[in-house]
Amino acid sequence: MRRAPTFRLQTGAAVAALIALLAPGRLAGIQGGASLAANVDPIFARWTDATPGCAAGVSREGRPVLERAYGLADLEHGVKNAPDTIFEAGSVSKQFTAAAVLLLARDGKLSLDDEARKYVPELPDYGAPLTIRHMLNHTSGLRDWGSVAALGGWPRTTRVHTHAHVLDIASRQRALNFPTGTRYSYSNTGYNLAAVIVSRVSGMSFAEFSRTRIFEPLGMTRTSWRDDHTRIVKGRATAYSDARGTFRINMPFENVHGNGGLLTTVGDLLRWTAHFSTPTLGDAGFVREMQEPGRFSDGVQHDYALGLRIAPYKGVREVGHSGSTAGYRAYLADYPDQRVSVAVLCNVSSGNAAQYAHAVADLYLGSAVSNEAGTGGRRPAAAYTLAPAEVEAAAGEYRDVTTGEPLRLVAASGALRLNGNTALQAESGTRFTASGGRVVELGMRNRLRVVDRFGRADVYERVPAADVKPRPLTDYAGAYVSDEAEVTYVAAVEGDALVLRRRPRAVLRLTPVYADGFRAPIGFVRFTRGADGAVTGFHVTQARVWKLVFEKVMAGETATR
Repeated sequence: MRRAPTFRLQTGAAVAALIALLAPGRLAGIQGGASLAANVDPIFARWTDATPGCAAGVSREGRPVLERAYGLADLEHGVKNAPDTIFEAGSVSKQFTAAAVLLLARDGKLSLDDEARKYVPELPDYGAPLTIRHMLNHTSGLRDWGSVAALGGWPRTTRVHTHAHVLDIASRQRALNFPTGTRYSYSNTGYNLAAVIVSRVSGMSFAEFSRTRIFEPLGMTRTSWRDDHTRIVKGRATAYSDARGTFRINMPFENVHGNGGLLTTVGDLLRWTAHFSTPTLGDAGFVREMQEPGRFSDGVQHDYALGLRIAPYKGVREVGHSGSTAGYRAYLADYPDQRVSVAVLCNVSSGNAAQYAHAVADLYLGSAVSNEAGTGGRRPAAAYTLAPAEVEAAAGEYRDVTTGEPLRLVAASGALRLNGNTALQAESGTRFTASGGRVVELGMRNRLRVVDRFGRADVYERVPAADVKPRPLTDYAGAYVSDEAEVTYVAAVEGDALVLRRRPRAVLRLTPVYADGFRAPIGFVRFTRGADGAVTGFHVTQARVWKLVFEKVMAGETATR
């Protein structure tokens, strides 16, 4: 990467250092909006006339006080980013999809608690109500269609995916990730289906409904949906991937939208957040409903509302969302109690929009933010010191009793680390805290629980390491088919390793973890066996797809090399 002639922030640590330098206590001498704006520039100093970059905007009391841009919108033609440059906002888009659904609900055309199958009969009947609200809260259990498509050999941006593809993939899923309403799993599928519902109920395209009911009333004149990726959009920044300073075009060549696909500017996003405090599309009740965190079936609240995440940031309430599509990165945050909003849009994969937005927010929130983050996120010293015998007893390999995913407790300098990299702070010999509000609890009979910040628990059982009584790799050789992903994988032995082959020309090496369980580039692969001990298939688990089943359809030797 070329060096900029002025001060630059190259890493997250550098951005953190700048935040510390400009902490509220050191801002006493900074007076007025112009002085604050000048302190925004160093945050984006990495982006120059030789790189892509970002645009940033800030509003106070619903009025814009900053709109700046950095770097180039088009490297081939040397076009600079400007405050009104159009970027793609990734999943920041979801709040607009949720708003469209909510408008129809307030029109009396549907209810958020209607079953989704009422409007999308292509969905299978999973035996329990799956509502529109479940989809918008990410508690539906629906598998992410893009992850399923990737398992089938067509990751996003490798073909022109459409809503027809989404409907087709969703219609073929025989199972959910979990019973609806019981867990949280981020899924784009629900938002693409929400866009389909808006179109079917309103009788117009989702893009047209959004234009007439949201964008035009709010004066968002430079905002639209990427419903046709071949459409010419004047003033749009090209997106780039960044491999150690070498930039390559990385555009979202697909037509799915609603989950993402919003083409917009920082100024238009600030017009949207101004609506939060002075509603134009409805009333205060509309905004309250959008920002009301969802609940699980048991009534426990989580932090995801309707396309918005509601969570504290340095002691203040933040209503926000991040976004990432191809080479675009985005972050939009509203701080309602301080009447401050921040929007950051970038056209480069290494543009850390969330970190930039928070650095800008620190400047404009001033003394409202706490200094707790000045510790670099470190937790207080552990209240309990583990005895060597306690460390030894806990360390080992475990697997999720539902999905088979592995978890490892590793002994390190008299303490334990989760999967070897996440420090665990001991509260006792059997209870530990980890990042993200997680709690690890050791139980009886060689089991442990990992409890997330919402109280949802995953149970793990101890398993022997993979090198204990290994199975012959030839046991696994054969062809495996998934109708849900429309793909066939062939397991074969190559040298001393087991691989999965998939067209076109993909060869995926499997790394053994425990008996019948392997890590792979596609996720965690766990083979299943029948009563006679013969391998019958496998299932794949990854972040947004749990236990997608492959059935063995051809025996081994012909597939062994």
